[in-house]
Amino acid sequence: MLSLRRYTAPDFTQERFIQAPQAVFLPAPADGVAPENFHAMSIFPEYVKVDGRWLLAQESRMDCVAILENGHIAVREFRLIKKGDMILIGRTENCEDGIFLHANGFDEEKTAQEAFSFRRSRSRETAYSLDYTELYDVLRHDREHGRIIWVLGPAFTFDRDARESMSWLIDNGYVHAILAGNALATHDLEAAYLGTALGQDIYTHISQPNGHYNHLQTINRVRLHGSIANFIREEKIDNGIIYSCERRNVPYVLCGSIRDDGPLPPVYADVYAAQDAMRTHLRGATTVICMATMLHTIAAGNMTPSYRVTEDGTVRQVYFYCVDVSEFAVNKLGDRGSLSARGIVTNVQDFVVLLQKSLSAL
Repeated sequence: MLSLRRYTAPDFTQERFIQAPQAVFLPAPADGVAPENFHAMSIFPEYVKVDGRWLLAQESRMDCVAILENGHIAVREFRLIKKGDMILIGRTENCEDGIFLHANGFDEEKTAQEAFSFRRSRSRETAYSLDYTELYDVLRHDREHGRIIWVLGPAFTFDRDARESMSWLIDNGYVHAILAGNALATHDLEAAYLGTALGQDIYTHISQPNGHYNHLQTINRVRLHGSIANFIREEKIDNGIIYSCERRNVPYVLCGSIRDDGPLPPVYADVYAAQDAMRTHLRGATTVICMATMLHTIAAGNMTPSYRVTEDGTVRQVYFYCVDVSEFAVNKLGDRGSLSARGIVTNVQDFVVLLQKSLSAL
């Protein structure tokens, strides 16, 4: 079973912490506006010196501001700043402004690197056996002791086996929320309703006569029934990812796009409402798995810090995986730090089927 890396807090008895000045907070001059020299937060644990105590931001998000509220550090997007909010000031991260960024708190093992060596990047040539072994342990652990969030593109809804595998993961407790777009739900429901995805049979992948109407027919039918839940009940849908979410009360957030057809009734048309809905789930995430959706992955990555403070006050790491057949998409988040973004270059249909088979065999 997984043994989480131990978090080691900074030694605040060191002279640099004792001699550090108190952090400075200035009032926001207007709604949505931070004062000059505001401090932008990162993905790592950050401590702020207030009244002689070093306070950890309990929830963080990169590129947001820190606000002093009732003796605690809140982290908020610029658009949510209110006039008069006390905003943290300072651009340093090593106590100079009463701010300390703690990037190495999880004692991650580091392997000595020679000045010249091969295969340092993660690519289609990388062997991922160890990553899969770790992922099985992470999922088994967080099924009971964490919160597993999946960020999904529509690619694997085009395959019968991949849909069945994802449904198995939902039914067996390995999914606590799904973040996706209109296409994921549309093609999954089309597959359950008409046996196709974008008009192709989900098993043979043979295009069906007039199949290009199928996703529109599905959307139209869902809109007729008023909701996905009503559509599933009235049309007697009995399979698929969205069906399993509805049956197991697993929440899903569908974020709108300028490209959307329809869209389905629950799709967020307001991008910031969609962002808020995503963050509602990501702020509690302990494992995030992103599959075949570059822009959604980047969005989720920007909202997910490298750590989580649990209910008992323990600081634990967040596991973040990006799975895509494109090396570019996988490596896009590589600069987030090894604890935050682990890339696996593979076909996502194969990935989810292998995941389901391996977990069901354990």
